[in-house]
Amino acid sequence: MIIVLIVSLLIVNFDDQEQKVIKYFPLDEATEFVNYSSNLTLLSETDVDSYKVQWDVQSNLEDSIYLRQDVSLLFVDGKLKGLLNQWKENANKLKQQTLLNGEDSSHYEAITFHHGEIHYPDDVIKSIQVMSHDELYVVDSPHSPLESFKEPADAFEKEWKKTLNHTKLQALNHYWNELMEHYELSSDDYLEIPLSDLWQYQQETFPTLTQEQTNQVIGQLWEGLYKNYITGIKSHQDQEYHAINTYMPLILIDKNGQFIYVLFRDGSGQNHRLIQRIPEFT
Repeated sequence: MIIVLIVSLLIVNFDDQEQKVIKYFPLDEATEFVNYSSNLTLLSETDVDSYKVQWDVQSNLEDSIYLRQDVSLLFVDGKLKGLLNQWKENANKLKQQTLLNGEDSSHYEAITFHHGEIHYPDDVIKSIQVMSHDELYVVDSPHSPLESFKEPADAFEKEWKKTLNHTKLQALNHYWNELMEHYELSSDDYLEIPLSDLWQYQQETFPTLTQEQTNQVIGQLWEGLYKNYITGIKSHQDQEYHAINTYMPLILIDKNGQFIYVLFRDGSGQNHRLIQRIPEFT
């Protein structure tokens, strides 16, 4: 299935608004993805003030399983600007494609959670999961031709990467520090992970955990993010806000291996903290 939208950096596409659950089950070691990816590509300049970026998400299994789901988040300069979500029953392949209009020099980051449920006899349910990621730096300057890169290849691109990262991190660090201070948390006690960097922990472990345990905790973390952030943020007045245009959440992993916090702020300015207990692994 290919979904094509042309908008100005505001995408919310859910195949089914009632699909509010990603559920973690014990991971199935017998099934794995054949391939999976998130990809960002600069297509063309539409006029002197804008350009088009293509955002692709796909994943593929050898055989169909009970439920397949891919949910992808697009951050631009540290703010959530797009959500893609697709789920199918009795499927092995998912594909989503979106076009969007961009303006000015920006840093694009996409992170996707590819997920599936496998149902076995005797009510045995297992899940599969993997994350993919891509980023794109777009240089839209009146002093140079429009261009993009993923990794800088020369001094010009290195300088632009440094500039765009500095601008983004300056805003995010200020935002995250405000949240840390609000909840009276010290950075000395936590491993701090921007949401767009979570994919790296498929090959790295959380404090005190093995890789297998880390993978389980990541699956449970996406379950909570999907319910409490991706599909809508419940405010303290029992109103619900879209996460679009909010700054990137910060994930805090307790260095003692007891719990995880996810910090973010909704569109009304209210602070939120999700709390996830890390299981006592034996």
